[in-house]
Amino acid sequence: MRLRWLNKEEAASAMLHKVVFLDRDGVINRDSPDYITNLQEFEFLPGSLEALRRLAEAGFTCIVVTNQTAPARGRMAPETLAEIHGEMAAAVAAAGGRILDIFICPHLPEESCSCRKPKPGMLLTAQKKHRIDFSSAVMIGDSVKDIECAHNAGVATTVLVQTGNGEKAVRELSALGIRPHHLALDLPAAVDWIVTPRRSEKEGPPGPAGPSGQPSSGK
Repeated sequence: MRLRWLNKEEAASAMLHKVVFLDRDGVINRDSPDYITNLQEFEFLPGSLEALRRLAEAGFTCIVVTNQTAPARGRMAPETLAEIHGEMAAAVAAAGGRILDIFICPHLPEESCSCRKPKPGMLLTAQKKHRIDFSSAVMIGDSVKDIECAHNAGVATTVLVQTGNGEKAVRELSALGIRPHHLALDLPAAVDWIVTPRRSEKEGPPGPAGPSGQPSSGK
């Protein structure tokens, strides 16, 4: 058997483009300071199912990346977490959307793992598994660690939503000198910005922020 190397065009076409990474709590569903520990506590935020459907219709691939320490803290069984994610994905599919994959970090902060956001481990694992083109990818999150995680992984575009921890995150990111490319009220507003055609290719969704994290003019 003769091996053949892919040329640049073939290699690029084999990659997964237009990926949207989403945090879970505070972005897709209501967050809780006491953790989401069962299906009854899981509640989609208003408009989130429709927003995920719109992403699918616009040709975007959705992947969830989420820190989930409740099992490690003894607050729930790992099987319950898997059940929640199974029901979440099923509800998204029933509404016309699609979640390609869900990556979780189950570790406690003191374990110093490589996957807990803001470290980029989950994004890098997703990139390797699905051959994701980070230059056309977007991260939607509600916290500093979400935006930092995308920044650390090299994801091109970041959107901070003001649901969940978003209001606090704006101040903390400013202190760090990192700014998201776009600030949105919630997930539906974030999707509006992502799927709305820009006047030119340069206008968005924008490429990586500069050294100061300054947003592009696409904001």
